[in-house]
Parts: sequence; C-alpha cells; structure tokens
Amino acid sequence: MTTLSEMPISTQKTGDRHPTYPLSIAPMMDRTDRHYRYFMRQITRRTLLYTEMVTSAAIKHGDKDYLLGFSPAENPLALQVGGDNPQDLAECARIAEAMGYDEINLNVGCPSDRVQSGHFGACLMKTPALVAKCIEAMIAATKIPVSVKHRIGVDDLDSYEDMQNFVRILSEAGCQRFSVHARKAWLQGLSPKDNREIPPLRYADVHRLKQEFPHLFIEINGGFTTLEQAHKQLQYVDAVMIGRAAYDNPYLFATSDREFFGDESPIRDRIEVAEAMIPYIDAWTSKGLKLNKITRHMLQLFHGQAGSRLWKRILTDKSCIVGAGSEVIREAIRAVTDICPHP
Repeated sequence: MTTLSEMPISTQKTGDRHPTYPLSIAPMMDRTDRHYRYFMRQITRRTLLYTEMVTSAAIKHGDKDYLLGFSPAENPLALQVGGDNPQDLAECARIAEAMGYDEINLNVGCPSDRVQSGHFGACLMKTPALVAKCIEAMIAATKIPVSVKHRIGVDDLDSYEDMQNFVRILSEAGCQRFSVHARKAWLQGLSPKDNREIPPLRYADVHRLKQEFPHLFIEINGGFTTLEQAHKQLQYVDAVMIGRAAYDNPYLFATSDREFFGDESPIRDRIEVAEAMIPYIDAWTSKGLKLNKITRHMLQLFHGQAGSRLWKRILTDKSCIVGAGSEVIREAIRAVTDICPHP
C-alpha cells in the first residue's frame, strides 16, 4: 500500500506566487475540517484542499492551534478567511504563511445572515473598492498566493458587467486567482442552502470572464458532480472546484491525481483508504477526541457500493460510544469485505 510519504507533491507553477491546481475541493462549513482533509488525503494527494471559513477576528483572538492547526500531510492547503478589515486580514495572511498554508483565500461568496452581520462574504461584492484594499494589504503581508472566492453576482448587481468590474478592480489590486461560484447570491429571502441550488447556474459568464482576462487564473465552481464534467470545463477555464459531491461521494477523487496531475502512483481501493485512517484515529482518540468527530466524514466512503449501508450503520452506531476507537473501523471493514470482497 502506498504511503503518504511516498507520494510526491506537485510543484508545478504559473509564477512565483501561484502554483497551478486544476482541481480543488471547496471550503464547506462544518465539513472541511482537519479530519475530513486528512481523510481526503488518503484518496487524493494532489487536489487543492481548503479549510472551513474562519473569521479574521477568530484568527486574531482565538485558539490558533484549534482553529488553524493541520497535519503537513494535508498540503497543498488553503486557508479561507472572512473579514473586511485590511489590517486584520493582512495579519491573517502573515499567520497563514507562518503556519505553513499554501494559499490564503478571501470569502466573498457566503450569503448567510451571520456572515452578512459581520459585513463579509457575498455582501462585499457590493463594495469592490474595499475588497481591493483588503487584497492589497494581504498581498503586501505575505509571499503565499492570495485568492478570492466569489459569486457571479449579488442581489440586483448580477449582470456580467458587474462581475467583470469586480474582477477588474481586484486584479488591479494584485489578485491573480479567482474561484467563481457560477450562481448569484440573494442576501435576503433565501437560505444558504437555497442559495446553492435555486439561482440558476451561469457557466457561460465564467467562461467569458476567462476569455476577457486570459492572464488571470479562473476557477469555476457550482453543480459539478463528476470528474468528467470537470475535464470538460477545463476547455474554458483554468480549474474546477467541486463542493458537495466531494463530501457525498469522496471516492469520486480516487483517480483525480492521475487524471488531472499526471501522477501514476497506485490508486488505493476503499479498504486501503479505510485502513490508512487507523493510525490517525488511534493518535487522536488517544488524546481524548471522540471517534465520531473523524468517522462522520468517512460515512460516504462506500457510496454506491453494496456494503455502503452496513458501513454507515456500524460507524454511526458505534463511533458515539464512549471510548470507541479504531476497532470500529476494523469491524466495519470486515463487514463490508464479507459482502463485497473487492469494494
């Protein structure tokens, strides 16, 4: 079985500050924590990963090890931050670099009420000059790439020209990498979940953005559920970001290193992925972490396979027991293997 240390890390670059990652997994609240990211590294070594969004205030004043700590095995890894104060965000950029993150990303796409009340996220698309000041400060503070994740529009500022102007202003401030969720956001009347589903996808607008800003790195996000779809998008843009499908079907990424990065390392099967998590689980449960904090991210490993329901039942029922450890994973592996010898 190939170990993480045997898997080389991509060093392909478009410039001193901007490694190229044609595929990434979107930052997702309550999902892309350090345990999910480590789990995904057993499946894909090359795909760019993101943290959950962390506010600049939390980074400045909170427990940095708890909020930002990660295993080196998780790299390449980007820290996503939320905020609107240039000085605070510059400090976050310095912290991200010092802690070993590969990139820092500013959230200009989340439409939730909580985010709006803090004046960051998607509402910042209405104030591109302020976002530009934030970007300038972050770039001046660090040598790692500074990127922005945003929507194609917000409320009535949803024409292509509105997005074009937003990107132009930020690019003039020095931003070179844009991850574009190809849906607009409604700040009122739709929940965050509805904002991910109801506004129509407008891929053509993102494709046009790349045509008109060929010197920028443009990544598209929104609605992608297969690697085949991602391949097709690379005819028009530089990269594809996959969100919910990466959580609901994590083994989707099993061939991504080979298909998108040219890495010919052996591909782990699902059982090998599960077995690779055992030392990690032992290390964390020995520190007192509840097993379900890790296994909740592993429930969909056998998505679409004959043993999926049994796998999920064992992990769900037994991971919450006080003192549960990696023996639960071993039991689930045996149960799934009895049903399907080579899942």
